[in-house]
Amino acid sequence: MRKLTNPEKQERWEKLRPPKRFPIAAVLDNIRSAYNVGSMFRTGECAYISELVLCGITARPPHKELEKTALGATQFLPWRYFPDVPEAVRALRAEGWRIAALEITDQSIPIQAVEEKHFPLALVVGNEVSGVDERVLAEADVVVEIPLYGRKESLNVAVAFGVAVFFLVEKYRSLFLGLSQP
Repeated sequence: MRKLTNPEKQERWEKLRPPKRFPIAAVLDNIRSAYNVGSMFRTGECAYISELVLCGITARPPHKELEKTALGATQFLPWRYFPDVPEAVRALRAEGWRIAALEITDQSIPIQAVEEKHFPLALVVGNEVSGVDERVLAEADVVVEIPLYGRKESLNVAVAFGVAVFFLVEKYRSLFLGLSQP
């Protein structure tokens, strides 16, 4: 066994990459840490999602701390900015996106229960302290949660984003492309 070189990795991933980005967008709701935002850019690009929608105080390129963790992903993953999260959600809905909030509520469903009807899906990921904006929760088509089994009640926002996005990509591939494993 040997580790693949970067060109070999690129060749492998290019064979798997679909012709179009997956119909999953992510709305970053007032993310405080530019490092978290950079991590989400990198993860979103690796998952080949459609775009990031940056809202409110969320750092946006060019930004030194963001770029440190994005490692160049800002050059590849489409993004746009809205000053107000509900405004972004309304714009996405008008474009045909279904709105899913990543939050734990009394009505949230496990992310594993996402269905075909939820795509194309815009996933709203909330602020590190306050979570998803209450106004967005009221407008969401579905609220999804990542089941947690330990004693802590939450994940770091960039980690939760990664878990959710990769799960949603695999769910989409399974539902629409008949694929379950790369």
